[in-house]
Amino acid sequence: MMHRRKFMADSGMGFSGLAAGGMLAADGVVRGEVPSGQHHFVPRAKSVIWVFLSGGYSHMETFDPKPALNKYAGKSYADTPYPNPVDSPLHRKRFRSVPAEEINVRDVYPKIFPMQIGFRQRGGCGVAITDWWPHLADCVDDISFVRNMWTTDNDHAAENQIHTGRHRLDEIQPSIGAWAHYGLGSVNENLPRFVVLGGPTRTDTRASIDACYLGPQHAGVPLKLDPQNPLIFGSRQSGHPAKQQTDEFQFVNELNRLTSEEFPNDEKLQARIKSYELAFRMQSAVPEAIDLSAETSQTSDLYGINEAHSKVAGQRLLAARRMVERGVRFVQVFPSAYGTWDSHQKLKENHAKMCVSVDKPIAGLLKDLKQRGLMEDVAVVFCTEFGRTPGLEERSGGATGRDHHPNGFTVWLAGAGIKRGYVHGATDELGYHALGDGHYVTDLHATVLHLLGLDNTKLEVPGRKRLDIDRGKVISDILT
Repeated sequence: MMHRRKFMADSGMGFSGLAAGGMLAADGVVRGEVPSGQHHFVPRAKSVIWVFLSGGYSHMETFDPKPALNKYAGKSYADTPYPNPVDSPLHRKRFRSVPAEEINVRDVYPKIFPMQIGFRQRGGCGVAITDWWPHLADCVDDISFVRNMWTTDNDHAAENQIHTGRHRLDEIQPSIGAWAHYGLGSVNENLPRFVVLGGPTRTDTRASIDACYLGPQHAGVPLKLDPQNPLIFGSRQSGHPAKQQTDEFQFVNELNRLTSEEFPNDEKLQARIKSYELAFRMQSAVPEAIDLSAETSQTSDLYGINEAHSKVAGQRLLAARRMVERGVRFVQVFPSAYGTWDSHQKLKENHAKMCVSVDKPIAGLLKDLKQRGLMEDVAVVFCTEFGRTPGLEERSGGATGRDHHPNGFTVWLAGAGIKRGYVHGATDELGYHALGDGHYVTDLHATVLHLLGLDNTKLEVPGRKRLDIDRGKVISDILT
């Protein structure tokens, strides 16, 4: 005879599919977890929208213009009045190549490549950004730009590193969204705490939304913007009437209560039960949350949804706004496909195309949050995995692009708890190194968690020792 506990754990009366693969968030407290909903201090933000552009946009052709590149175009670093950045101790300190250093030529190209687009000072704050962002230019007075970010991976495993804080040669760590999920309770009991839109971009970038040793219940929940089938592996099977499923769920729930009485201290069982309950509730709540047809035509136009080149990014960012409106804590958005910003060749053509695909949607998000009074509740992060080289990439006869560049790049933040119309940090005159101490990627993590009311240094799991670099330090200069 099968024990009731085993029956529930193994079969779940058909509901195991709804929680398959850890895709559903459990509201239960697990060992070592900060009790659900307990902030370490008063939060400044209720939710975060984390926007990630895969491939590595050029900081110099976006948010950190460098006129010296035009002045010394075609010359080598040694021919400028500035110190040769390749000889800087910062290069060896921060750079970590997987190939042997003697055969690695990436990010040390000596021939200076000019900027591929003009730039102007924008807004009342006078922050310079390039001409590829005409819509976002209207929002610079609401943004803090962090121009001295750096990371260590010079290949696209940096997509995982920007989210986990670890180089691919090191032990993997939970993603930033998973830490936020782990530390905070749910605002909306019918939706997951950590939602992912448009990603992960490939199977090998799953780590960017994963929870690792925190447990699958804290991983991101990918949603499709299809009200008929938004939950991957989480929809009711065709030919399975809603009434029948409800009756089955009620029966399973009764068995769960009986089992809970028999095993009241079994935390895994309690988490499983709650994940089933959430899965059932999500079948109704998620389709409503991502149903963009409920929005006005003016809102659709604001996000660029009515234009073919910006439709996808606009839909995902509008869905992100609908999610945070409904209490989702962390929404991770991939507006574009894997590696699309990766401009080894034809940078001018590629970046012009990619900027126009995102410019109106991201500006629309900021304007929409502002007009709805949500800028005081929601923090927006806009980032990529690394920058691009100041030097021309000459591999295979290249003459029109830039290679990967982890030594210095720009991200920006806006919204709750963030200074407005502000620039923090800098790269050198050629855009090569993040000056001063700069900010490793986990400084960005620490800042976001701080905005949510979490002390990154207190997020610990028994038996797991985190390194100082895992925690990072809050970029306090950009906070109000």
